[in-house]
Formats: sequence, structure tokens, C-alpha cells
Amino acid sequence: MPNVEKGKYVTVHYTGKLDNGDVFDSSQGRSPLEVLVGSGQLIPGFEDALLGMGINEKKQVSLPPDQAYGERDDSLTRSFPRSDVPAGLEPKVGDTVALTTDQGHQIPAQVTEADAEKVTVDLNHPLAGKSLNFEIEVVNISDQPTVSSCGCGCGSEAGDNCGPDGGGGCGSGGGCGSGGCGC
Repeated sequence: MPNVEKGKYVTVHYTGKLDNGDVFDSSQGRSPLEVLVGSGQLIPGFEDALLGMGINEKKQVSLPPDQAYGERDDSLTRSFPRSDVPAGLEPKVGDTVALTTDQGHQIPAQVTEADAEKVTVDLNHPLAGKSLNFEIEVVNISDQPTVSSCGCGCGSEAGDNCGPDGGGGCGSGGGCGSGGCGC
């Protein structure tokens, strides 16, 4: 029976919880997540936890921030004049907005302050600085992707568009497992 290793496509069911027990993401009730191990789709600790697991094996793992989304970085807040906000957009504290870089990439940011003169946003991942706890079950291991794979990661109510990593895969938030391939 094969074990998870880099270069393999792995299909998993997972539930991610914060230390207080709140579920921030889960594949339960949806199709399982499929990722190419070693491709950077997953947060480091989630991928490390998968390595060596076999089909139908279950595991619980707790990841400190440095194995998940990193520590919060207070320098990742930006303020800009309200006049720079596009017409018709009324950002409110708690909203997630998409900022566009000079290269045309979109970056999610959470509005932390909004008044008549300025808007302040936080560019940290919503799960930065938090320990994450996962229940993982390996459903399949393959050399090729299955037809049900969309090539991105699991979802997270927390924010970005692709699973438990910083760029797309379980632990980062919002791709296949969140109801569609938004990657």
C-alpha cells in the first residue's frame, strides 16, 4: 500500500479548528481535497503531517503559527485616503477587500478602520499568529490527479482563495473545498 510522499496526488478529508474549538475550515459534507504534495499548495505543517501517511489513515496535528500562516506582522497595515476608494464602494470595518498591486495581482485585506478621511487595511492572513489544529484522513494516494481535482486547495472562511497555506491549498482558504475553484 502506498504512503504519502512528495510528487504524489493525495486526497484528504480534513477539519481545521482553532485552539478554542471553533472550526475555521472543513471538507466534511463536500468533496475531499486533492493536492500535489510538494507543490507549495499547502501550509508547511499540514504537508509535513501528510508525509508517510497511508490510505484510510487518520491523524490529528497541532500546528504553531510558524508552521501555518506565520506570526502577525504589524507592519502589514496600510492606510490610504478615502478619496482613493473606487466610487460606489463603501468599505466598513471587518470587510475583506481586494487590493490590486502594480503588477495586477489581487491581495485580500481586512478593513480595520474606516472614516470620512481614510481607510486602514490589514494585509496579514486572517489566521496569522494562530495555532491551527487539524483532523486529517487520507482518502487516496495516486501518481495522477483524479478528474474531481480542481488543482487548488481547500477552503477557509478566513479569507484567501485556496486552502491551509499561504498560496493555495489546505490551510490557506477558499478553493475547491469552499464550494468551487476560485483559484
